[in-house]
Amino acid sequence: MEKEPLAHYIEAIRPIGGETLTRVLTEFTACHYRKHMCLLQTGGTNNEYLFLTKGVIRAFTHNREGDEVTTGLYGPNSMVIEVASFFTRTPSLETLQTLTDCEGYSISFEQVNRLFHTIPDFREFGRAMLVKEFAAFKQRTLSMITQTAEERYVALMTGSPELIQHVPVKHIASYLGVTDTSLSRIRRELTKKS
Repeated sequence: MEKEPLAHYIEAIRPIGGETLTRVLTEFTACHYRKHMCLLQTGGTNNEYLFLTKGVIRAFTHNREGDEVTTGLYGPNSMVIEVASFFTRTPSLETLQTLTDCEGYSISFEQVNRLFHTIPDFREFGRAMLVKEFAAFKQRTLSMITQTAEERYVALMTGSPELIQHVPVKHIASYLGVTDTSLSRIRRELTKKS
């Protein structure tokens, strides 16, 4: 099956199965993006729900001083979406940019909406996925308060090693809420410990 990773992702979150799953999968289109492409610009509306099979994508915004702040990192087998813009049809406060060449499957807002209205199991998948993503967001927010920068880095390294390999240090540091210098020090200390 050409879209097997996507099928596994959907089935792991909310089993749909059979002909219904096949119908959902036919709505997704294969897509390829070059390194450093902007998939969504701040101020634009997110029209695409992307399942990433290869590559790395970064979400970022700008702080009051105009510096980029990485708000999300997505590797293979991730849904990439600026959820507020996509579902409320409002301008995005984030930019989505490929950090490597990327491949995946995308579906438009109109297609997602149609599937939500015509396939109850897909609507339940969407609800379950949003709950999963909200829980992950909550965990990340709490980790910024309850964990040290080293603990956050180790968790990222353990949970998403492909991100550590392909994301520049400055973006990882920004995502973890530390400076490049602090992250370099953390990495040196971890190397000494191992």
